[in-house]
Amino acid sequence: MNLNFKSNNDFTPIVEHVKNTANQVVCSGAATFVIHKDTVVIEEYWGKQSNKNDARTVQANTQFHVASVRKSYIGFAVAYAIFTGKIQSIDDHVLQYLPELDTEIWENTTIRHLLTHTHGLNELDGQIFREYPVGENWTYRQVNINTLTELVNRTTQKTVSHILHEQVFEPLGLKETGWYSNSHEKLVDVILTDGQHRKWNIDKSTDGDRMNMFVSARELAFWGYLHLKEGNINGKQIVPKELLNLAISLQSPSTIDKDLPQNGFLWFVKALPATKTEIGASVPKGAFQILGYTGVTLLVIPDEDIVAVRMFNSYGSPEGYDYLEDVRSFGDTVMDCLKKLEIENVQNRTLSL
Repeated sequence: MNLNFKSNNDFTPIVEHVKNTANQVVCSGAATFVIHKDTVVIEEYWGKQSNKNDARTVQANTQFHVASVRKSYIGFAVAYAIFTGKIQSIDDHVLQYLPELDTEIWENTTIRHLLTHTHGLNELDGQIFREYPVGENWTYRQVNINTLTELVNRTTQKTVSHILHEQVFEPLGLKETGWYSNSHEKLVDVILTDGQHRKWNIDKSTDGDRMNMFVSARELAFWGYLHLKEGNINGKQIVPKELLNLAISLQSPSTIDKDLPQNGFLWFVKALPATKTEIGASVPKGAFQILGYTGVTLLVIPDEDIVAVRMFNSYGSPEGYDYLEDVRSFGDTVMDCLKKLEIENVQNRTLSL
């Protein structure tokens, strides 16, 4: 995917925000990439891919570990299964597709509950148990992700990775996005917050079911851009519009408190004025975002025709760093830049009269 580049100083506060975050977390490198109105307005890279003396510099093809951002790709695979009729409805019970699960624990749990983190399940020492009645609260666990990848495998007879490569990566020519079983020169080292130089282990599965996904800043922005443009890139419909809109529309059940985070197909979405949203307060309705514990954030604001990405090779939150507040302020900084740009445009139009 090729887009024109035109640097715009109005978006410099985004660069400053990312640099400030890089100074707060434990990382050796960072990047930010912003697309506004079909033009790349910010593309910046800093630091090294690791703390090694001979480490490669962070650059355009550097691939960052995206942690939970991978969930947006899993959400796409579930949307694909529904769009192609392999799954009838997200309100179908999970037991309908995975009958081997414990009936008592999984009773009344639907695919919607898995997609929106409202399933009420947790896991300890390999045993799944229920924390609260299904659909009554919101918690961020791993149980639903493992189950969703198995649902995709079972219903489509394809892995998450297979679906994404077939439907998105290959048609768009994305070469810097994927699940890896071995490290290579373009992959960053993940820097742990405890300061110990322990090796970050890369899982051997490349099926898209494990936390070993690496993506470059520009290709993560392109992933957001694909959703922003509803699958139509350069006049060609790469992915059906209906499939993508399904993934980023509000799907949270009406049974949960309206102040809890709201989700589409694992994406965080801005719909109701929820106080516990992970999206900045000034970001308008209709926006959607995905974030990971490496600090990576992908924010898409359709009303403003903008995609904003930040990347770090950190992992975890050091003492004194408020991860969620920093993510929210990233979105608010994007909005501040847009407001400033609009004021300047109005002034320029006035002067031209």
